[in-house]
Parts: sequence; structure tokens; C-alpha cells
Amino acid sequence: MSNTRSISIWTMGILAASVVWLGMAGTMARAADKQDTNAAAAFSKLKTLAGNWEANGKRGKVNTFYEVISNGSALVEHINVAGEGEMLTVYHLDGDRLVLTHYCTAGNQPHMQAETYDPASNQLAFDFAGGGNLSNPNAGHMHNALFKFASADAFTANWTFQENGKARFVENIEYHRVK
Repeated sequence: MSNTRSISIWTMGILAASVVWLGMAGTMARAADKQDTNAAAAFSKLKTLAGNWEANGKRGKVNTFYEVISNGSALVEHINVAGEGEMLTVYHLDGDRLVLTHYCTAGNQPHMQAETYDPASNQLAFDFAGGGNLSNPNAGHMHNALFKFASADAFTANWTFQENGKARFVENIEYHRVK
């Protein structure tokens, strides 16, 4: 084979690899943009909850107050369940991810990351991503949260408590805005 032919084959190979690489890079950039937009859109949706909410839960009345703090970079949820102490959840963007830390009456602090937000169905799902003050991986903790936004004045929050690798119970809280 001649040197010119070898160089031509080598050049064609480099060009083909470059086209494939550029195509993949474009696809990955579009996927990252979609994820960034989705996390930001989900966080914007959560911030519309600012204000007072109430619900009747299995264990009695639930009063919850949401406040946007730190120049709009965090949302704090104050949850008061009858007969229990106050719980606190902080939501914020961490780069291109929407995350939360839940300060639970169980004495631990599960961290969750938003896995899906579907603006069409108005559902936002969080999954466990680690936690603080968990004695072991099987210790009881809030493991998932699913928000279903019905309107500007109504939403449902489903919090799943997991222990020994299995769901122990789901807190299904149907909130309405206090006016």
C-alpha cells in the first residue's frame, strides 16, 4: 500500500471518528440542557408553594409553612404534625440537580435528589441519595417523596419511610392552601 493511500485511509478514519464524537457531544449537551432546565423548572414549581398549608393526615392535623430564603436559592418547609415535633426540609439546586435534605423526627437527615419532574402531569419525584445520622443502611428513614400539584391551592405529598430495605409506610398528605 502506498504512503498516500495510507494517509488517506488514516485521514478518513480521523474524520469519521470526529463526526461521531461531535454528534455524541451534541446529544449529551442537549440532554444536559434538558436536565438543567428540568431541575430549574421543578425548583421554580416548588417555590410557588411559599405560604401556609394544612391537611388532615393519619395522625391528625398537619400544618406546613414554606418560605423562599437566601435570595431565592433555597426553599424551607416547616412541617408540624399533631403530637410530633417540627420537621424541616430544605430544597435547593446543586448545579444541575434539585436536592433536598429532610430533618426528620426520626433523628436522621435523609438526602434526596429529584429524579423526574413532568410539567404535563405536574409530578415531581425524589429518591434517596444518602443521609446523615443513619446508624446503618437499614435504619428507618424517609426514602422517597412524590409531589403531585393539583392547582395553585392544592397538592399531595407522598413520603415513603423505608426500613430494612422495604417500605414500612407512606405518608399521603393532601394539602390545601390557607388563605
